[in-house]
Amino acid sequence: MPKLRVHNTISFDGFAAGPRQREDAPFGDGFDGVQQRMLATMADRVKGRPNADVDFLERSERNIGATIMGRNMFGPQRGPWEDESWTGWWGPEPPFHHDVFVLTRHLRPAVRMEGGTTFHFTDEPIEKVLELAFAAADGQDVRVAGGPSTVQQYMRAGLVDEVHLTVVPVMVGAGERLLDNLGEAAHSYQVAELVGTPASVHAQLTRV
Repeated sequence: MPKLRVHNTISFDGFAAGPRQREDAPFGDGFDGVQQRMLATMADRVKGRPNADVDFLERSERNIGATIMGRNMFGPQRGPWEDESWTGWWGPEPPFHHDVFVLTRHLRPAVRMEGGTTFHFTDEPIEKVLELAFAAADGQDVRVAGGPSTVQQYMRAGLVDEVHLTVVPVMVGAGERLLDNLGEAAHSYQVAELVGTPASVHAQLTRV
């Protein structure tokens, strides 16, 4: 049965983004060390240097057929769209290669990108968006990519089946923690796997 999965890299003190996200700082202030670790793992994969971090990165991308994200992950603009020229942080060919559902109160037409990615902008309830994503995934899993508030909404609703966290030994100190505001939903998950590497700790959580 297809699953709803979360794969996210966080700082040692639990932050998935720093404050003051903007166009020249997609993850906000103070997040450079975490971002550098993420880029280093991607570089290891591109250069064919196998290690446990690369293995977990590849696992995170396996069998994903659609993605859900919040407006803040799609871009730095807030409120009504000033124009529709912004098409994401990822350039003309985003890395998703499938349908991406962007949660927003400010709708705009779908954006079709090179490589098979289409961004759909929706104000439907999160449960309805998940139905649309599963339909688009056509039997594969769906990933909630972020940001933190979007992940928290789906976890509080009891809809997330698996959470994979890559914890990087960097302190950020401020911003948005991934696992804040879960309430009783925090008790619905257990750590099923914990693996340490020289660069990070990987924790796999599953819903009880």
